Amino acid sequence: MPGSSNRFAGLLSGSVLGICVGLSAAAGAQQSAPAGAAWGYYGKTGPLNWGKLDPAYSACSKGKQQSPIDIRGAKVDKALQPIEFHYLSGPVKLLNNGHTVRIDVAPGSYIVFNGVRYDLVEFHFHHPAEDLVAGKLADLQIDLVHKSGDGHLAIIGVRVNEGAVNGSLAALWPSLPQTPGATASLEDYFNPLGLLPPDRSYWTYLGSITVPPCTEGVRWIAMQNSTELAQDQIQTFARLYPDDARQPQPLHGRKIAASQ
Repeated sequence: MPGSSNRFAGLLSGSVLGICVGLSAAAGAQQSAPAGAAWGYYGKTGPLNWGKLDPAYSACSKGKQQSPIDIRGAKVDKALQPIEFHYLSGPVKLLNNGHTVRIDVAPGSYIVFNGVRYDLVEFHFHHPAEDLVAGKLADLQIDLVHKSGDGHLAIIGVRVNEGAVNGSLAALWPSLPQTPGATASLEDYFNPLGLLPPDRSYWTYLGSITVPPCTEGVRWIAMQNSTELAQDQIQTFARLYPDDARQPQPLHGRKIAASQ
């Protein structure tokens, strides 16, 4: 989107601070942080100041496993298995929470990653994308938030670039709540599989949630291939949230593994 590249070019040229949501957050929803100081994406409450807003947000500036990152230099790990997707069609609930639009899904959808089952809880959007790949930024990002039985989070990040109409999101877009706190429901059966690229190759690393309080220990799974969204679909979300993306964080020696 216009201005996205310039925004990140400036941020990448300087030192970058860290930020994200606790594993203790209810239902594992990334954008539903526990009560704390108000935060946002601009000015004094923006990402570079999150760590100063509340002692509970200290990981935002002091953490060593923060997300998002610039994905580069990944090494193939032959031990990584394909992700098993067991997503079901069902009704969804939409919430404009003042930071993004979050889509809560009905129970039953899950993935199996490295032998562990993670249940899909919700997905939400960032404009522009948060993950970079070799310094390149996508127009939008979809984060699908999953939670294991013991409370650990696994988030699948899907980068979206301008292209063809996405039929799955076309079913949601007319119902996007327009104001913070507004909700909507979609009773037509929606399947999150339509959000994924056909090729399910991925990168993976340990990171954090990308909003306060920035708790770490999150398994990030970034799809290597992007999917597409029509220009007017991107603009529809951009009118709600022109910029709800955190800038990339330092790796601090973390390794990025590739499935192939």
